[in-house]
Amino acid sequence: MIFLLMFGTLIIALLTSFLIIQFFKTPIKKILFRIINDDLYTAWHKYMLFAIYVVGVSSGVQIWKLERYLNPNTVNPETTEYIQLNLARWVLEMYRALIGTLTGLAWLLLVFFIICLVIIAFKKR
Repeated sequence: MIFLLMFGTLIIALLTSFLIIQFFKTPIKKILFRIINDDLYTAWHKYMLFAIYVVGVSSGVQIWKLERYLNPNTVNPETTEYIQLNLARWVLEMYRALIGTLTGLAWLLLVFFIICLVIIAFKKR
């Protein structure tokens, strides 16, 4: 059951990352073309898309939170009860994966766009 949960959160993180890439692919390409203005911008564009997937999956699939279902002592050292994976827990974990992925990608894109804005501002001087 834990493997299905991990696979489900991975799918949520990958799909969310894919949707974010679809929204931001063109703006990222245009910004990189404006900054680099060489054939090298395509390599940076591919790297940025790869980084979006990596940050999305690492933010959405939080292994240390999934360990609570395997080892009961991680939540409360006095108990030996396992946390049950019922429907409410599944929904909570899927929601946590979605929000974690979106949060990680929002930070990544915010830092990327701020750095690009600074570079563009310095290039105009």
